Amino acid sequence: MSPTDLRFTDLRDFLQLLEQRGELQRITEPVAIHLEMAAIADRTVKEGGPALLFEHPVDAHGQRLDMPVAMNLYGTRQRMAWALGVADLDDIGERLRSLLDVKLGGGLLGLMSNLPKLREVASLPPKRVRTAPVQQVVWRGDEVDLSRIPVLTTWPQDGGPFLTLPLVVTKDPIEGDLNIGMYRMQVLGRNVTAMHWQRHKTGARHFENARRLGRRLEVAVAIGGDPALTYAATAPIPPIPGLNEYSLTGFLRGRSLELVKGVSVDLEVPANAEIVLEGYVDPSEELVVEGPFGDHTGFYTLPDLYPAFHVTAVTMREAPIYPATVVGKPPMEDAYLIEASERIFLVPAQVILPEVLDYHLPPAGIAHNLVNVRIDKRYPGQAYKVANGLLGLGQMMFAKVILVSDDPDVPVNDHRAFWRAVLAKAVPGRDSQVAKGPIDVLDHSSRTFGFGSKLILDGTTKHPEEGGEVAWQPNPERVASELPSHAEVLDQHQHAGGFWFITTRKERAGQGRHLGEWAARQAAAKGTRLIAVLDHQTDPRDFEDAIWTLLNNIDPERDVQVVDDTFGSGPVFVVDGTPKLESEGFTRGWPEKLEMDPQVAERVEERWPRLFSRAEEPVG
Repeated sequence: MSPTDLRFTDLRDFLQLLEQRGELQRITEPVAIHLEMAAIADRTVKEGGPALLFEHPVDAHGQRLDMPVAMNLYGTRQRMAWALGVADLDDIGERLRSLLDVKLGGGLLGLMSNLPKLREVASLPPKRVRTAPVQQVVWRGDEVDLSRIPVLTTWPQDGGPFLTLPLVVTKDPIEGDLNIGMYRMQVLGRNVTAMHWQRHKTGARHFENARRLGRRLEVAVAIGGDPALTYAATAPIPPIPGLNEYSLTGFLRGRSLELVKGVSVDLEVPANAEIVLEGYVDPSEELVVEGPFGDHTGFYTLPDLYPAFHVTAVTMREAPIYPATVVGKPPMEDAYLIEASERIFLVPAQVILPEVLDYHLPPAGIAHNLVNVRIDKRYPGQAYKVANGLLGLGQMMFAKVILVSDDPDVPVNDHRAFWRAVLAKAVPGRDSQVAKGPIDVLDHSSRTFGFGSKLILDGTTKHPEEGGEVAWQPNPERVASELPSHAEVLDQHQHAGGFWFITTRKERAGQGRHLGEWAARQAAAKGTRLIAVLDHQTDPRDFEDAIWTLLNNIDPERDVQVVDDTFGSGPVFVVDGTPKLESEGFTRGWPEKLEMDPQVAERVEERWPRLFSRAEEPVG
């Protein structure tokens, strides 16, 4: 394959491309799949490092496994673009823009007028083949042993090893619709895993329909293959007839994806995958305990009950490569998968909301906690119209905080600058709105599972009907020694532009709120618009860390209050971003932040120079 050719069909072609472009690091030393490999990948993605190919994985007992492990494949915006066959992610959005007319007007009329063009995205259905690389090797029955696959344990308190890049194929037993979703899978034994499909996911709906019919649901799980399909399994695909993950992959590639029928299930699977697990889930069985799991929120997801997936056959290529990812505190590899969806689906969003000029889901918001949106404002109340419209678009319904600006000089992906621009024009209380709605089930702070509140901040230029502009002078940057002391304050920092972050060790009910109210009464509160009290593991000097903690730990209706005028500079938001206690009425249990085992971290640090010595052996 030429270094300029982006029309690859499988994982191996992609790895070859990355190696040709100096974006692949081979790790030739043995590396443990228990924690160590994840620790290396975590550090690499945060440093903007290359994709990784661990050539000699070893299990928890030090035994070598035959399958190399590929990680951090999509860990930069550039690699994510190459994975989808373009030089830049915005190129795909421009392809969609050429198909759609965003000038037809928003709402139902604009959407209906564009439906024929949207269906063109599904004009490259998959191609069926009789033989496939992924069926070169077949394990059946007692041959099935998932311990022979290098499935990673990524964080110290994880319930076990988890498949983290599985493409789960199911078919609705009633409607016949096909779905490919990415749901983590905890390995529970030689031939059984848990299937973590959350209740709002399509796979869960197929499972419930199988329950209504009183029969098993066949499942196939593809691992590896075309990176575009791996992305498509994560994409928020709109409910358009004929459009699914296979046809989206065809659109992205400009050619049909090849499928082959499974050897033991009546499902079609990617012909160029590395591995496929075939089997079933049985709705008549008791659910199994899954978790804990170090999740993309940066916190552990607590144990819960999910269906068991029984593996009856495994097919694979000869000498397969096992792809995996590690999720955790951002920025992580999944941020670039999210950015791909953001860029691809901007144009369809503009069909419905044409005043949207751009939007961004910052990594600190872990996909569902924060949306920055810039609009072309024409009339009063338009910011709320747009924000509430976004909440009606597919998975955008899970957004917790939406920041709206009309400033043309502040890019939506400049996270700190966008916050500053919004706070400069959003008067707390007057220019904010709290509403209730669905929340991502991974949100540990919501009042109940999957249901909580949302905060909209209108940082646009105000019309007279909205109260007009209010003069405001933001605070300068101040370090802890320049700020008032309090016995419960562990550390604190004021960031220029209206932010005051305070950390404390939570020990009693109401402590976070009371400490925030104390701060609002201090002279140092002048010029602030957001005072946030956070947990003792947060660095208040690190803006991204503070915002990430804040967004994870709040239910806005419960934890955000407006304190009236502070020393002549206007009202201020006081935010309780501390963990919530049972004595405060929070009974769901509060998860821990992810931290790597110190011994593993020390071992990785010691090995780092050797691990990243360059190797010359080509892929394939």
